[in-house]
Amino acid sequence: MMLEHIMRASVQRSAAILLALATALPAQAQNRLDNFDQRVLAAHNAERGQIGVPNLSWSPALAADAARWGANLQTLSYLEHDGSLDTEGENLWRGSKGAYTPEDMVTMWIDEKAAFKNGVFTDVSTSGQWEDVGHYTQMIWRNTAQVGCALVTVASGEDEILVCRYLDGGNVTGQTTY
Repeated sequence: MMLEHIMRASVQRSAAILLALATALPAQAQNRLDNFDQRVLAAHNAERGQIGVPNLSWSPALAADAARWGANLQTLSYLEHDGSLDTEGENLWRGSKGAYTPEDMVTMWIDEKAAFKNGVFTDVSTSGQWEDVGHYTQMIWRNTAQVGCALVTVASGEDEILVCRYLDGGNVTGQTTY
């Protein structure tokens, strides 16, 4: 009876230690791509909320479009926008595989706001070059309501490419961003 009590207490202590270790693990120890869709959407909406434009909703159809284009980009050594887009907008990102979280990827687009000035597109950059803020303006475009993204690994396995599609697309000449 005493041995059984000691073993039960030992198992309980071990379980408590494992639980404490699991809850103490930093976020980086979790799979960096867990809940990818939700995290990319949340990163977009957090920035949109900062400037008071409506939240985006996630579109599986746009994510599928993004994945199709991502498959085309996998064998290229450079990023190229899909020239066949009509109503959709697009943001592209490329970086070392495994080095970035979804939030890191989107934040690189958000960082363009340092050169952003709200105005009529194409006069939206303090540098005079709208391309310096084009990812950011696409993210915060008031008339955009949906986003869908896909992450693909390039053929060499060294880099990842994030493709995000937006509906309605932004960066429309003559329109204000928000």
